[in-house]
Amino acid sequence: MSVKVQNQSLLDHVLTDIRNRRDEFETKRHVPRDMVDQLKQIGVYRAHAPRCFGGDALSPSEFLKLIESISEADGSTGWVASFGSAALYLAALPKETLKKLYENGPDIAFAGGLFPVQPAEKVEGGWRVNGLWKFASGCMGADILGVGIGSGEDGKPLTAVLKPEDVEIVENWEVIGMRGTGSHDLQVKDAFVSDEWTFVRGGVPSVEEPIYQYPSIAYAAQVLAVVNLGIARAALDEISKMAGASSITGAPKMAERAYLRISLAKAEASLRSARAFFYETTESAWESILKGDGVSADQTSNLRLAAAQAAREGAQVVQSAYLLAGTKAIYDGHPLQRYLRDAMVVTQHAFLNESMYDGAGSVFLGVPPMRGYI
Repeated sequence: MSVKVQNQSLLDHVLTDIRNRRDEFETKRHVPRDMVDQLKQIGVYRAHAPRCFGGDALSPSEFLKLIESISEADGSTGWVASFGSAALYLAALPKETLKKLYENGPDIAFAGGLFPVQPAEKVEGGWRVNGLWKFASGCMGADILGVGIGSGEDGKPLTAVLKPEDVEIVENWEVIGMRGTGSHDLQVKDAFVSDEWTFVRGGVPSVEEPIYQYPSIAYAAQVLAVVNLGIARAALDEISKMAGASSITGAPKMAERAYLRISLAKAEASLRSARAFFYETTESAWESILKGDGVSADQTSNLRLAAAQAAREGAQVVQSAYLLAGTKAIYDGHPLQRYLRDAMVVTQHAFLNESMYDGAGSVFLGVPPMRGYI
C-alpha cells in the first residue's frame, strides 16, 4: 500500500523491527519508549501537528495508511501509533500553549485516560485534579498525558494535560488481546493544572489549518478501525504462506483444497470492499474541506459507519483465516493467535460497537441519531 513518509527505507526498517519485536511488546505489555522514538522518526506524531509548528500536514488518508501499515506489522503498535491523531484534539489548546508544547519540535506523543470523567475542583487560574482514569493506551511512552475532568463550555468534558511526572501509571493491563498497548490506568493526586493546559475534546481549534476541520470524534474512530484492516491483511498473508505446506495427516496441501481457495477469495473480497468504503468516505470528506465546503452531517455519519464496518469486517476476515489454518493456529506462538485476539479487541471499542449502525441508520432515515454520534 502507498504510504507518504519522508524516507521509505526508514519506514521499511522500522516495520521490520516491529515484526521482530512484537513478542517483546506483548510480554512487556507495552510498546517501549525506544520504539515510540522510532515512530517519531517515521512521522507518526508530527503528521497532524500544526504546520506552523513544524507539522507535516498529512491528509487523513495518508495518516490512516501509515497506521494500517504499522498494524499489519503489529496490531498493538498500530493502536499506540494511532494516537498520533491526538494533535486534532490538542489543537483546541490556546495557541500560546501550543507554542510551548511544540517549542522543541512537533514530535509529541500524547496518551489519555479520558474516562470515567472525574470531577475536579475549580481554583484560581486552573483546576485541582484528583482521580483514576482507565484505558490510557501508550501511556508508558508518552511525552504528555491527558485526563478527563469537570465540564467546560456547553457542558462538554475538559481534558487536563499533565507531565508524566505528575501522573502515576497503575500497571494493570491484564488482557487477552492488544497486550502491547499498555492501556493502563492513570492516577493523579492533588495536581494543579492551569486553564491554558485544558481543552474541550473536539473543541474549536486555535489554529486554522484544513486538518482541524476534519470531524475529530469520527477520526478517533477511524484511526482505531484501520488497525483491523492492517491485522486482517497480515492474517490473509499468513494463510497464503501456509497454503503450500504439507499436512501432517497426509491430506492435500491447503492450496489444493477448493473450499480453502473459495473462502480465501471471499475473505479477500470482503476486506478490499470494506477498505474501499473506508477510504472513499475519508477522501470525500477531505476533498470537501479543501474545497471550502466543510464536512456535512451525512459525510460524518458515513465516516463513522465505514469505521465500524472496517473494524468488524477486518475481525471477520481474521476469524476466517484462523478457521482455515486448522490445528496449527491453536498454538500460542502462531501469528494467527495474536491476530485473532487483537482483532476482536478492536471491535469492542465504544466508538466501533453495534450502536454505530443505529446512528447511521438514523441519519439515513432523517431521524435524530444518538447524542454525540455526529
